Amino acid sequence: MSTDLTPRPVNPAALPAPSGYSHGTLSGNTLYLGGQTALDANMRIVPGGIVEQFRQAFGNVLTTLREAGGVPEDLVSITIYLTDIPDYQAHSREIGAAWRELAGPVYPAMAGIGTTALWQPEAMIEILGVAVIPDDRLVRPDAGGA
Repeated sequence: MSTDLTPRPVNPAALPAPSGYSHGTLSGNTLYLGGQTALDANMRIVPGGIVEQFRQAFGNVLTTLREAGGVPEDLVSITIYLTDIPDYQAHSREIGAAWRELAGPVYPAMAGIGTTALWQPEAMIEILGVAVIPDDRLVRPDAGGA
């Protein structure tokens, strides 16, 4: 297990450049994945509803995970913030299919939390998580970030 516990930012070039936050923070083998909404590369929330927003937001989480050498099976916890829980529940089969397409059949510990609003007014979902990445795959960013 990695003994370097110095927190290091993980900011994939494929995601919009963060300002005032990091997409992820790596400490030892633990990657803390910052909250991701459905922002695309143009800094716009994807249109189309909760399923499309789930796909984009979770894809953003996985992009940060992969930047540090992780794979979906390394996820140990996911928290999903929702502005409309009944809408999410009504589309749960489609969201489950999107999860399996993006991450496979393994599910970490999860929580779904209702909230009145997210940072971007049109965002319906924000996903954050924690992953533990084995040493043999861990990619440690330099001190300046990834």
